[in-house]
Amino acid sequence: MNHALLRDRIRRCLHSTHQIETITGDYAVAGMAREERTLTPAAVLVPLVERPAGYTVLLTQRTAHLEHHPGQISFPGGRAEEEDAGPIDTALREAEEEIGLQRRHVVEIAGFLDLYQTVTGFLVTPVVGFVTPPFELTLDAFEVAEAFEVPLTFILEPKHHERHSMLYKGEQRSYYVIPYENRFIWGATAAMLVGFARRLTGNPPLR
Repeated sequence: MNHALLRDRIRRCLHSTHQIETITGDYAVAGMAREERTLTPAAVLVPLVERPAGYTVLLTQRTAHLEHHPGQISFPGGRAEEEDAGPIDTALREAEEEIGLQRRHVVEIAGFLDLYQTVTGFLVTPVVGFVTPPFELTLDAFEVAEAFEVPLTFILEPKHHERHSMLYKGEQRSYYVIPYENRFIWGATAAMLVGFARRLTGNPPLR
């Protein structure tokens, strides 16, 4: 599928506005009821980079000393600030701060994935954006250990969506893992990617 057709298909599978009523999250992956609690608004940028060989997803490896999700692979993003105009502004600001991805390189906001409630108390708006090279990244050494790209075709392949489980606060909880080369994308980031893949391939979304 060429770039133009895929871009259109991606646009059509997403929410067109951030005013989203559909919420999924770690609880849904674990097969548990949603916990009613006060949540901190946050947003992440799901950067789809247009490469000659096909689209890639730009991800970050968080540093090991962070309070939330240390060492995990994640999208650039974070909690909303009062000065942010909305989730798009939050996602773009955080991408600039964390990895130096300038807003001008995010040539289009394609849409939004379902809101995602994390076990750590964040309500995340995933903002999907098309990114056009060339660009240079400048990583915030305090927050980001590394940035790398994964082919979108790899993400879309269901055989790469592994379900694992762990004991968390006395309960056995399931979570997604997407192994890629020597890395393991897991938790909220993996679940968002699985949800994106399901939307794009016409399968039922995570609930």
